[in-house]
Amino acid sequence: MRIIVGISGASGVVMGCSLLKALREVGVETHLVVSEAAARTFLCETSLRLEDVKALADVSYDSRDMAAAIASGSFASDGMAVVPCSMKTLAGIVCGYADNLLLRAADVCLKEGRRLVLVPRETPLSRVHLRNLLSAAELGCAIVPPMLTFYGGADTVEKQIDHIVGKIFSQFGLSYKKGTSWNGAR
Repeated sequence: MRIIVGISGASGVVMGCSLLKALREVGVETHLVVSEAAARTFLCETSLRLEDVKALADVSYDSRDMAAAIASGSFASDGMAVVPCSMKTLAGIVCGYADNLLLRAADVCLKEGRRLVLVPRETPLSRVHLRNLLSAAELGCAIVPPMLTFYGGADTVEKQIDHIVGKIFSQFGLSYKKGTSWNGAR
């Protein structure tokens, strides 16, 4: 299996790192593109070095490289996850405004009928955000907001992120052992 991972400049870039680590653990080939805004967000929110984040992927691309393999429909993949997905990135996806490689790779997934999972990160959501989320869903995107969960013992930030990674995995037919799932009332 081969999945493209896009990390955009919304808060929560650590979720993208967690997804990359989890995909590596299950042997999924990953192709990463980090937006310029995400690179800045890593500096603001984490102590991670961008080089170390890129090393988590099998292949990493410069977000300005519109000639990269993932910019073409002939690049076979099982889809893409944008984690986190900023409202700017969401707007670009729904409008087909592919002015960077992350947006172009998402556009390719849409035009080729491949899975596109968006993890939108914004609160509160404006009417524009909600309209764009609805448009993305109507285009076939899976919308997986990083909502808090309180079942299954998800009592730390790490466990909350594992829950979201598990939800992303399920969109690709994968199982994530650290994910929190509802098993019925006790």
